[in-house]
Amino acid sequence: MRRLAAIPAAVLLVLAACGAKSPEPAPVATTSAAATTTSAATTSAAVKTIATGLQVPWGIAFLPSGEALVAERTTGRIMRIPRGGGKPTVAMKVPGVATGDGEGGLLGLAVSPRYASDHLVYAYYTTASDNRIARFTLGGKPQPILTGLRSGSIHNGGRIAFGPDGKLYAGVGETGDRGLAQDPKSLNGKILRIDPEGGVPKDNPFPGSKVWSLGHRNVQGLAFDGAGRLWASEFGQENVDEVNLIVKGHNYGWPVVEGRGDTQGGKFTNPKVTWSPTSTSSPSGAAIANGRLYVAALQCGCVWRIPLDGASAGKPTKLLAGRYGRLRTVVRAPDGSLWVATSNRDGRGSPRSGDDRIVRIGAR
Repeated sequence: MRRLAAIPAAVLLVLAACGAKSPEPAPVATTSAAATTTSAATTSAAVKTIATGLQVPWGIAFLPSGEALVAERTTGRIMRIPRGGGKPTVAMKVPGVATGDGEGGLLGLAVSPRYASDHLVYAYYTTASDNRIARFTLGGKPQPILTGLRSGSIHNGGRIAFGPDGKLYAGVGETGDRGLAQDPKSLNGKILRIDPEGGVPKDNPFPGSKVWSLGHRNVQGLAFDGAGRLWASEFGQENVDEVNLIVKGHNYGWPVVEGRGDTQGGKFTNPKVTWSPTSTSSPSGAAIANGRLYVAALQCGCVWRIPLDGASAGKPTKLLAGRYGRLRTVVRAPDGSLWVATSNRDGRGSPRSGDDRIVRIGAR
């Protein structure tokens, strides 16, 4: 971990009292611009564009039918894509979404684990006053289950995912206010865990709090492996991007530290994978398939494939490098393939004909 600006001692004392300690983790897999290798595993036969004409797709979630729902960040629309791909159609427009300047808007999507009976979809989005999570039936009025998350022009987080425990997890950014990540009273700069109705699960690490882990800058990737472990991708500032193995109650260091280094006696938990500098990656969405973690990266313009061995992560290799521009989201489809969404119309990319698009990587 790179040592950063000091946090007031009073804040650290509060966190030390409520935080869990852990032993020093195993050595981390690290990559840099010089060390990165490019995988030849994705051939033209394995990769196919399956949807085009989208406007800054962000969250993707699958219905039991195999159809996909795609959140368009800058329009507030949820698009429906047929099973296996096809022409997107508008499923609904989420009311109240603020789609102005900055990184906010309609972000993460998740489908209820009980969709067959409750028909509920969950969305994380920015309004004129906050970031929030709401649930709704497609075409219905959103029912907010968590409001008041601070919003900003940057670092809104926004990824949500149901865990194997049936709880909803959310990555919430610190909106550029670095001190929020270490503030136990703030929900920003955290990964949250809530009941499907928005309540606090009794077995959360901090009594009465929705916080599951803290010390995060801007988590935009959440993925559970076959053993139920939660892996998260996180944007660094200028030096180090991260993949973390998220453990209940642990503190991941931001903004006191960035990347890997001194855990200060177990107060902070080191990442499992790092990229340096951040211009070589900028990791966003994450998915797990066949014992590998896949991470979509914006500045890299690639999907990182990272082998997993229990709680250990191996050396990342690149898929799709340089082929489709900025890549925001990767998800595992019901058939085992990976769907990857571009983000070339977000104001930072160079749109191509047909952008934004979703690309399918064949099951492997």
